[in-house]
Amino acid sequence: MTDSPVLIHHRLDGRGGVSPDGLIEWVHLNVDHPGVRDWFREQAPDLDELTVDALLADETRPRLVEHRDSALLFLRGVNLNADSAPEDMVSVRLFLSPNRIISLRKRQLKGVLDVQARLLDGRGPVSVGDFVAKLLGSLFDRMEPTLSLLDETTDTLEEALLEGADGALREAIVGVRKQAIVFRRYLAPQRDAIASLRTAEVSWLDEHNRRQLMECYQQMMRFVEDLDALRERAQIVKDELQNVLADKLNRNMYVLSVVAAVFLPLGFLTGLLGINVGGVPGVENPYAFEIFCAFSVALVALQVWLFKRWKWF
Repeated sequence: MTDSPVLIHHRLDGRGGVSPDGLIEWVHLNVDHPGVRDWFREQAPDLDELTVDALLADETRPRLVEHRDSALLFLRGVNLNADSAPEDMVSVRLFLSPNRIISLRKRQLKGVLDVQARLLDGRGPVSVGDFVAKLLGSLFDRMEPTLSLLDETTDTLEEALLEGADGALREAIVGVRKQAIVFRRYLAPQRDAIASLRTAEVSWLDEHNRRQLMECYQQMMRFVEDLDALRERAQIVKDELQNVLADKLNRNMYVLSVVAAVFLPLGFLTGLLGINVGGVPGVENPYAFEIFCAFSVALVALQVWLFKRWKWF
């Protein structure tokens, strides 16, 4: 870990690039760095303790908090780090004011790195409002392939169910539903936060920025609606799988019941003739076994005929 909590530090030149004389400062910090609170005391003494505590909280949910001409914006992005689950979404915390952007993260978020790369390439945000819009756009660009893959997985499960039910599908369905639920848990409040930001009374959002945020809101609405549809589809697949497996079990139990019904009289007769007492018929007859076998076959045939007549199978 470095001596400074600062991960990125740029000044926006207002033309999509960076410049030492830029009027808008962007600082990106590591929340877990032991010196991050000292950095706020030294470099941002105008931020009160409650604001700093909110930015450094262990857990955050997407939301917007307005305060005069500044705002706290908490967002989540898909976790694309190695050996991580995509639904374990990474948080980014933002303090936004007319001439300053302070962002913080616990784990690396590729959406923030995308914004930095665009700035260094001269195609980055030109204002605070544009910074938020481009960050959201980058988060969504990273999010869409993951949600599309989840949708394709659901399609595959539906096709697999049509080809034949398998108990192994149950675990896959549970995984899809879990991912959809976790994604929606963060994306639904993120949608509301974007809607609130779009109507926020702050000077650093112009009409163009508000139109950009409206597009972001519409895209987030689509993500949430797609996740709702995925949950419903996964539930339908799960219910259908349970029905198919239950039908298969019922058929197996029915076959066993018919077999038991067929052999129950035979078992009774063999048990009755096998008792070790005197007077058992056929003991002295050398053809008694053949006669009993023929009678058993005839009895089974009679039972099968009766079961078919009664439409038991």
